[in-house]
Amino acid sequence: MSRLQKLVIGRVSLGILTLFVVSALMFVGIELLPGDLAQQILGQSATESTLAAFRAELGLDQPAHLRYLDWLGGVLRGDFGTSLASGREVSELLGPRLANTMFLATYAAVIAAPLAVILGLLAALWRNTLFDRGVNLTALSAISMPEFFVGYVLILFLSIKAGVFPTLARIDSATGLWDALYRSFLPALTLILVVVAHMMRMTRAAIINVLASPYIEMARLKGVPRWRIIVQHALPNALAPIVNVVALNLAYLVVGVVVVEVVFSYPGLGQLLVDAVSSRDFPVVQAVGLFFAAVYITLNVLADIISIMSNPRLRHGR
Repeated sequence: MSRLQKLVIGRVSLGILTLFVVSALMFVGIELLPGDLAQQILGQSATESTLAAFRAELGLDQPAHLRYLDWLGGVLRGDFGTSLASGREVSELLGPRLANTMFLATYAAVIAAPLAVILGLLAALWRNTLFDRGVNLTALSAISMPEFFVGYVLILFLSIKAGVFPTLARIDSATGLWDALYRSFLPALTLILVVVAHMMRMTRAAIINVLASPYIEMARLKGVPRWRIIVQHALPNALAPIVNVVALNLAYLVVGVVVVEVVFSYPGLGQLLVDAVSSRDFPVVQAVGLFFAAVYITLNVLADIISIMSNPRLRHGR
């Protein structure tokens, strides 16, 4: 087995172990929440016999470790349990909400990733110019503002005052593609403004760091144009940190949509998670939390693997 294969297997194994630990911590955290779930659902007027029968129906009369193993076994079989609020299978609730969240994340990623790389390249190419300072100032402003504030500002100016886009991003299975793009533009723009700033600044820093290398200086002495130095020499050698930050921000686009979806009443996993927490629908909370953790861990593992494959020193250990 080659060194590269060992590194990839090690990263994947570590990701699976991390996901297992996260699932256990999430289950323990829910167990530690105050209050009686059966009492919360049935109300204060429920009798002790009714509460006992309902606890047995939910499996709450079993030890916590047995309930965790039973839940984990169901997850491995694709069974996330039954919603306590609606009585439907959790997988049925996740399906359409997952499609909406992935649509919003893809919408934002398709615009944000190339835009951030291009802005980072231009900022490095025109370093210390008015363009560089303006882009950095805009990026710092976007980073410093929380998502909900950006969302409400966009609603105020682009929806309420200008009347260009709808305030609420309501879409369903019957909504056409162009109509869905139009209705979800404001939440997508909110995500874009936040993640572009992070990716652009990291791209700029990585390119500038590579530009200080001796082989870049040699290319300059040979008279190679500056744009060609950056695109053909600096960018390929700066891919590892750029890929890492892009992967982390793509994970944020899926995991960090909770606040944005609530602000715009977007019917995705984030809104489902908030509703489930409000109604103490723990099977749904566990399923959505596990999905978010799986996406975040998977994209981080992929970023590590791509960084290893793009860096000969990591592949060969020299």
